[in-house]
Amino acid sequence: MIEIDDKIVSADLLRECFACDLSQCRGICCVEGNAGAPLEAEELGELEAEYEHYKPCMTSEGIEAIERQGFAVLDEEGDLTTPLVRDAECAYACREEGITLCAIEKAWREGRTPFRKPVSCHLYPIRLVKFSNGAVGLNYHRWEVCASARTCGRRLGLPVYKSLREPIVRRFGEEFYKALEAAEAYLKSQN
Repeated sequence: MIEIDDKIVSADLLRECFACDLSQCRGICCVEGNAGAPLEAEELGELEAEYEHYKPCMTSEGIEAIERQGFAVLDEEGDLTTPLVRDAECAYACREEGITLCAIEKAWREGRTPFRKPVSCHLYPIRLVKFSNGAVGLNYHRWEVCASARTCGRRLGLPVYKSLREPIVRRFGEEFYKALEAAEAYLKSQN
C-alpha cells in the first residue's frame, strides 16, 4: 500500500497490467455480477437529469428496470448501485455489434449528454473504499471475466493505473496521477 495525501493506493495498481479488450470480453463486466455498479450520491442528480438524453440508447429491459426500480438501488451493504435487469445486467447497458456497452457513455460519445458514465464504471477495475477517517482506498479488483484485459495489459506493458489515466484524473485530478507515476518510478528503482 502507498499513501498519497488522503488516499491509500494498492501497489497492484502500479505493478499489475490491465487494458480492456472488448473484442475478447464483449463487455461482460456490464452483464455479470451480483450487484450493480457503485454510485456516488452526487451522480443521482446527473442520472435523472440526463435520462432523456441516454434513454434512447438503452435496451427496453433496462428502461423498464429504471422505471420500476429508480435510477439507483441500495445493495446489501446499503450502498447506492445501478439497478439491474434480471439480477445480472446493468440497467444502463446497451448493445452494439454484439458488445455490451454503457448507454450513458454511448450518448456522451454522440454529444447528447455531458455526463460520461458513473465514475466507478469509468475507473474499473479500480474499486474505491471510503474509510471512516475520510481517506479513500484504491484497490485493484481482480475478476475472472477480465482475464483478457490482464493478458492485453501484459502484452502492452500497461499498468492498471496507466490504462485508467482519464478516469483517475476525472476523479482525483492531474496532480494525483503524477504522484502515481512518481510512486511507480520509485517502486521500479527499489527492484
